[in-house]
Amino acid sequence: MATISDVARLAEVSVATVSRYLNESGYVGAKSRESIQSAIKELNYVPSEVARSLSTKQSDIIGLIIPDIKNPFFPELARAVEDTAFEYGYTVILCNSDENANKEKHYLEKLTKKYVAGIILTSIIEQENHWQKVKLPIVALDRPINSNVPTVTTNNEKGAKIATDYLIACGATNLLCISGPDTFTSSQTRVDGFNLAATHKNINTYIIESPYDFEIAEKILYDYLKNNPAIDGIFACSDASAIGALKAAHRLGICIPEDLQIVGFDGIQVGNVVTPSLTTVAQNIYQLGQTAAKLLIKQIEGHKLTQESVCIDPELIIRETTRKERFK
Repeated sequence: MATISDVARLAEVSVATVSRYLNESGYVGAKSRESIQSAIKELNYVPSEVARSLSTKQSDIIGLIIPDIKNPFFPELARAVEDTAFEYGYTVILCNSDENANKEKHYLEKLTKKYVAGIILTSIIEQENHWQKVKLPIVALDRPINSNVPTVTTNNEKGAKIATDYLIACGATNLLCISGPDTFTSSQTRVDGFNLAATHKNINTYIIESPYDFEIAEKILYDYLKNNPAIDGIFACSDASAIGALKAAHRLGICIPEDLQIVGFDGIQVGNVVTPSLTTVAQNIYQLGQTAAKLLIKQIEGHKLTQESVCIDPELIIRETTRKERFK
């Protein structure tokens, strides 16, 4: 395989001149250009992207850090980012932080050292400022990290209110909210929406916390529902938690939706596959990922952002884990 030195030798110019030509980073005379072009063609030389990135400290690589590859929401989100990046000529490196703060910091550091063009971050440690060390274009996706960082989110409070309003309209009077970790702003705002919908209503409300994990949510909900049989409606702040609740109810012999109604939040595809299928507040997952990628690429290519933050409305999708509305 030909190297840049081979090109320089055949073209009878210096390696530095070939480098300037390839990177368009300085003056190269017309005669030298012709010689270099001829040598590249004769040698079938393909420039090394790694070498070029080391020289220019720029690349066409985008880093994407997600918190949990096992949660179907994030692979669907990553697919949208990858599709959009590919359309604009960029390649995505996917990093899974595993809900681990040290891994997240590690990937931020490594991606920066690899000269990626920019980073899309779904952070698990929103309260820290470790991202400020990143001197690259950055976009926060799904979970805000700072008002100065361009952010793409769902209108979480509105979505949670829609879900809770619907449970109440379907006759639920003892409502349980399964929140996510209280360190997540998105989880907090979904709980706010739940409380807002329940205010001044003749219902009882309860809140418990669970990670966005199928198995852990099932264990937590099995114990809770076993000890609190009066619960007749659940709003879960993620579809993973909702499906965990659905499995717990099945193990306890609780009929869905006759005895217990469940509404999730996310709109992942698996929610339509489980039995009974899951009523959910669907985020526009593809639009979230697509918008984040476009915001990042605009920054990378030096365009001024007309919108620093984007908030996308969710949609209620009614399936089999809820009854029909009693009050319209």
